[in-house]
Amino acid sequence: MTRIALATCAALPDLDRDDLPLQDALTGLGVEAVATVWDDPAVDWAGFDLVVIRSAWDYAQRRDEFLRWAEQVQAVTRLANPSSVVRWNTDKHYLRELELAGVPVVPTMWIEPAQNLSSRALHTRFPAHGDFVIKPAISAGSVDTGRYTAIDATSRGLAITHARRLLGADRTIMVQRYLKSVDTVGERAHVFIDGEHSHSVLKGAMLDGPDVGVDGIYKEERMSPTTASAAEIEVSRNAIAVALDTVRASSPAGTDLESFLYARVDVVSGDDDEPVLMELELVEPSLFTSLAEGSLDRLAQAVLRRATAGR
Repeated sequence: MTRIALATCAALPDLDRDDLPLQDALTGLGVEAVATVWDDPAVDWAGFDLVVIRSAWDYAQRRDEFLRWAEQVQAVTRLANPSSVVRWNTDKHYLRELELAGVPVVPTMWIEPAQNLSSRALHTRFPAHGDFVIKPAISAGSVDTGRYTAIDATSRGLAITHARRLLGADRTIMVQRYLKSVDTVGERAHVFIDGEHSHSVLKGAMLDGPDVGVDGIYKEERMSPTTASAAEIEVSRNAIAVALDTVRASSPAGTDLESFLYARVDVVSGDDDEPVLMELELVEPSLFTSLAEGSLDRLAQAVLRRATAGR
């Protein structure tokens, strides 16, 4: 019997509810699909035909350990997406590479711990008007992310405190202008399976104020089905193509990377109403298969193909 591990975290040992249907769908295909905690030393990863990263939501706090785990797993079996993808995509500096390659990206200012900026220096770097967002370059589930108002002194002070806390923990921060379309139109997430567009969902606005922590390991998302525009699909395909070329160039010889098993492309509308990339999620994204008929079957079949490739 084909054996597939669905990698999760200790806080969700039985998988996130978004991933449970995949386990059932794989079982229906005659596959033994096992929820496995990624940092459990008792797991024999070589005993699986494929390891699929799913609910590993705690990697951001332990990224170096997670990268070592991904490389160790890939040394003994197939990993989806591969370790080179994990290394590239778990640090949002990848957005710089996509932007340099011509992918429209939400304008971002990067502030590094090594700059050792004072509170006043941070103040001068924040936008002068509108709302803006502060987030760490390595994060998942909108943890450690806050929204602030540029012209409100109290809000600006909270932003400085937030930034200094992250920088003091040796974490790069991203400062992004909050685009009004997130509130009026919403963020759109376009899911691709094995390189093909599967379905799209609309994400309700999640940030309504300063970072106050998260009760759990991620912020809850409010989702509904939506139809993707041609422009959004074009931007999504371009981002995925650039990512594939970039990761292939840094992958070890023999790495199978004809396509990503899954990719989620999150876009918003810019000031000109054209789509811009918010994030390209290639490691542990929620895929919302419950909101699109046929998408769960497409995902399960793609996973099975990866697990049995080369037999």
